[in-house]
Amino acid sequence: MMLDKQNNYLPVEASLDKDMTLTEHLAELRSCLLKALAALVIGTASSVYFLQDITDVLTSAAKELYYMRPAEAFMIYMKVALLSGLLLASPFMLYELYAFVRPALTWRERKFTLICLPLALLLFIAGMLFSYSFVFPRGLEFFLGFAAGKVNPLISMESYLDFLLMLVVPFGFAFTVPVILTLLAYLGLISSRLLMKFQRHVILVAFIIAGVITPTPDIITQTLLAVPMILLYEVSIVIIRYLLKR
Repeated sequence: MMLDKQNNYLPVEASLDKDMTLTEHLAELRSCLLKALAALVIGTASSVYFLQDITDVLTSAAKELYYMRPAEAFMIYMKVALLSGLLLASPFMLYELYAFVRPALTWRERKFTLICLPLALLLFIAGMLFSYSFVFPRGLEFFLGFAAGKVNPLISMESYLDFLLMLVVPFGFAFTVPVILTLLAYLGLISSRLLMKFQRHVILVAFIIAGVITPTPDIITQTLLAVPMILLYEVSIVIIRYLLKR
């Protein structure tokens, strides 16, 4: 056993990890990258097997889609397979990232990282599912509602999926707010008292961000994003004030 700078006992392996040479660090980085790449390949291959089912789910909100170029459909399917594979492989890729930086972390930092990384991934996925279920259908309906009379929408598969990603991905990042704020508090950059001081400002900023991200001008869609962000901010205060101290 050994002591860190906060006089916390660390396992013997912690002292061994920090004695690695530059060449050994580069070899470890190469190994982690290769493992992450292998996970991505396996995830993409698994997605290809269920590609039609995945595409049917993603395009369920559209009645009919078209493709304009001969290779467009193929490229879109490969893009969907790659993104699905990245999502499937993300837990293992995050673990490989943790494995690489692990030697530089103290025992407490390792515990904190092992909690935050899975939680951030779960919140990111939850944010995307929330957007896909509630926000994306309203946004699509809003824009298609401009067509009137003899004007019929002709939506390409590529533009549909780009619009889907434009709405879904920002919601995923927005839902990781508690993890980001908790990390900043752990580093000593913010405190629960500081967050409570800016609660009113956060409500205003949340609605401004929601107005920028959401494509529709109606208050309902903007509220669907702003309210979860505000609630996650409040959850962050509770975590920092009570759980982080422990």
